[in-house]
Amino acid sequence: MSVPSHLSHAVARYVRMSPQKSRLVADLVRDRYVGEALTILRFSERKKISAVLEKVLRSAIANAQQASPNVDVDTLVISRIQINGGPSAKRIRPAPQGRAYRIQKRTSHVHIYLAEKGK
Repeated sequence: MSVPSHLSHAVARYVRMSPQKSRLVADLVRDRYVGEALTILRFSERKKISAVLEKVLRSAIANAQQASPNVDVDTLVISRIQINGGPSAKRIRPAPQGRAYRIQKRTSHVHIYLAEKGK
């Protein structure tokens, strides 16, 4: 009998932050214990995406506890964290001589997968 590699996961879609900026913070917490990751996110200088990642991580922890109530939260590890691009909102910025420059307001989809680290 094979054990699933991911115990639980959580998703946040349409986050109003570009995927490139979001991945900078995601790289800090990848493959870490959840307690350590929460501390890193709380004190990160990129406040907006850190708050979103912290919220999604807490949701994934709660999902893991719901899936198997006897899970030890201290052994949970972020096995995979994925930030994909979402739809971009197109906006117009006035430019010289009647022209218009396009601005793309990018969004992200955040996926966090947790696994239990072997004792």
